[in-house]
Amino acid sequence: MLKDLVLKNRSYRGYDKTRKVTGQELLEFVDLARITASSANIQPLKYYVSSKEQEVEDILKLTKWAAALPDLSLPYPDMGPSGFIVICLDTAIGPNETTFLRDIGIAAQTMLLAAAEKELGGCMIGNFDKNGLKKLLQLPEGIEPNLVVAFGRPAEKIVLTDVGEDGNTRYYRDETGTVHFVPKRSLEDVLL
Repeated sequence: MLKDLVLKNRSYRGYDKTRKVTGQELLEFVDLARITASSANIQPLKYYVSSKEQEVEDILKLTKWAAALPDLSLPYPDMGPSGFIVICLDTAIGPNETTFLRDIGIAAQTMLLAAAEKELGGCMIGNFDKNGLKKLLQLPEGIEPNLVVAFGRPAEKIVLTDVGEDGNTRYYRDETGTVHFVPKRSLEDVLL
């Protein structure tokens, strides 16, 4: 059921290194993303797939995770993802990045739901060294990385909680640092 997949699809920041995501699995995720809706059906997104261990480690070094938890360095050592998909905009096809931000979100969510169906998880990462990533991946001129999506088998617990009376939606971890709590607004609070 879709709701079960949505509930499984959290922003995981710790992965079990014994289960590697394969290049074939990542290609399957991209294949699903490419057939989703696109603004005016322009289809300007391109995807860089990485499952090679050293390249995954190099990409990881260019990303910053969990900005709301500045005292933590996530993922913890030896708990990084085993694959990445970098969603890029081909500016020769779609020169206005803002027009296609919805497409990027749709593509990322589609891939993450596909991962959840395979008992995998992931995390959308918007905080990354764009120039460093372009150089590392040797992206051609006009191919602009917009979102990095990590994949792996989750090795942490994520608990959805209600937003308190103070309205604070900031996520947090327990004292062990292994249980991640994510406050969500109630259905009543989001309806107009």
